[in-house]
Amino acid sequence: MNLLNQPLLERADQLAHATYDLLSFFPPEEKFALVSQIRRAVISIPSNIIEGYARKKSGTFTYHLEVAYGSLMELKYQLYFSCKRSFILPEQYMVVWPFMDEVGKMLWKSIDTMENKKV
Repeated sequence: MNLLNQPLLERADQLAHATYDLLSFFPPEEKFALVSQIRRAVISIPSNIIEGYARKKSGTFTYHLEVAYGSLMELKYQLYFSCKRSFILPEQYMVVWPFMDEVGKMLWKSIDTMENKKV
């Protein structure tokens, strides 16, 4: 199985690119604050999926999927906050929302599937 061709990773990658596209609209004073936090959160999602897949130890993949899911939740709040502060427009926020929603559902299903395999 080639993980790089899997729908979850493809969507997480699309989310990362769509989010990075938004960051140019942020005010300059947020470059080392919120923009930096958003970059770390969004790049953590596909990075943890890949890292977990690369590990051989039992349960490690599930752990990394959970970390990716946590990063996604951070990102959701950070972008929501950014929209409320008018750093991005609601229309821009709605461009990334479907990616966040889909990645969240896919991660949750993957975590659930992995947990059920343990039982």
